[in-house]
Amino acid sequence: MSVTRPFATRQLPFFLTAPTPCPYLEGRMERKIFTRVERDQTAHLNNILTHAGFRRSQSILYRPACELCSACKSARIPVADFTPSRTQKRVLKRNAGLLRLPRPAEAMPEQFALLSRYLNTRHGDGDMAGMDFFDYASMVEDGAEQTEMVEYRDAAGQLIACVLVDRLIDGFSLVYSFFAPEHARDSLGAYIILDHIERAKAENLPFVYLGYWVQGSPKMDYKAQYKPLEVLEPEGWRTLQPPGDAQN
Repeated sequence: MSVTRPFATRQLPFFLTAPTPCPYLEGRMERKIFTRVERDQTAHLNNILTHAGFRRSQSILYRPACELCSACKSARIPVADFTPSRTQKRVLKRNAGLLRLPRPAEAMPEQFALLSRYLNTRHGDGDMAGMDFFDYASMVEDGAEQTEMVEYRDAAGQLIACVLVDRLIDGFSLVYSFFAPEHARDSLGAYIILDHIERAKAENLPFVYLGYWVQGSPKMDYKAQYKPLEVLEPEGWRTLQPPGDAQN
């Protein structure tokens, strides 16, 4: 990130990035406000700042601070009120044979091999293309005080998908997921979200946090398919009711 100036608080220094092209909405510029935290601070600050619209990436907690746009909104699913659509029920059924295995947030070569295949197939021109194992280890392990790498394996034990998950006081925050590209038709990205809704229910946790919802962005607009979805506005969390709302 390109830093312009610090923002001092009683506890943490915050920084503002220089404007860069928005990766979600063409023709717009983005800025972020962020802070770096030590590992022994991460869990506490991650809980507080997630509720204020921040997102974790390694030991950085950030949120959008764009001057002319407020399209990025923190999104979460209230799991007690969630009812899967017909399409989502089919996704759950299609992947019912997968075994969920929460692991410590430690980078493993098998996971990295899966991530490399995923990036090369689906995001070859993205910011993460060309990651080496040390980059992957930083992504998984830096700032990961209350974090798991959840693996999904088939009946033969083959690794099919992974998701890096932060455990918050009121739910799970899904940091990053990836899966075997040859299983793209199984909607594994959707399955990981749906499975963590079920996991949150089983553990009496009220929310699953999805990062940012950006209306009009093909990369992020899919999150509106999880209903009800709550988004963070200046006045607090509200239920999203997008135009043309309809169940599948």
